[in-house]
Amino acid sequence: MAASSSASSDSDRWDVQPKDAKRMLAEDSYDDCLSCRITGSAAFVGLGVYSYWTGMKNLRKQEKTIMRSATKYKMGSRRLGIATISATLVGMGIWRAFN
Repeated sequence: MAASSSASSDSDRWDVQPKDAKRMLAEDSYDDCLSCRITGSAAFVGLGVYSYWTGMKNLRKQEKTIMRSATKYKMGSRRLGIATISATLVGMGIWRAFN
């Protein structure tokens, strides 16, 4: 009799009702600490600035070679690509700081 009683109490412990699960999920909201937000946003913004600076520097250095090449992607589209990637990274950093 003691064995069936302990098996019954074990199954009751694992019996989770949907309302209990919803309540637990609502209580389990995760929030970052301030230093995590600052570090993450600074990393994204720094990466965006660095990628813009080095990308444009390399484009200026390789401009003659790019203009002589047979590719249809000349300086304008390459600058746009670098600016887009950099702006996306900076935007991710700003989003990370406030969300």
